[in-house]
Amino acid sequence: MKVYTEYLTFNTKNKVEFINITEIIEKIVEKSKVKEGLCLVNSMHITSSVFINDEEEGLKRDFKDWLDKIVPQKNYFHNLTGEDNARAHLQRTVMGREVTVAITKGKLDFGPWEQIFYGEFDGRRPKRVLVKVIGI
Repeated sequence: MKVYTEYLTFNTKNKVEFINITEIIEKIVEKSKVKEGLCLVNSMHITSSVFINDEEEGLKRDFKDWLDKIVPQKNYFHNLTGEDNARAHLQRTVMGREVTVAITKGKLDFGPWEQIFYGEFDGRRPKRVLVKVIGI
């Protein structure tokens, strides 16, 4: 059994941003030399996310608009602690913490159009993402 771990750091220009990280993860899987196994990709911060969807600019705008509707800007109790990022915590909860993708014949085994994204909801500071590849 092989195990390979790598950490990525993102520091977005915008407070909210969606970044396609598929090519980065594919290179990490290649470095791992795992032919059959699993690749875990997870955000290590509670105001950012990792998720799978389609690479399409309109869809990224739709995600932002949809999140704004279900988690509107308002005075949340968390913000009474001196923080101002309660909304980012809630948006991360909606979008999820992590993804796991099968590795088959040394490649990420995606369905049609699937891509891996880093979702940032409280950006402009460094945040880490863990990539762990396990297999044979």
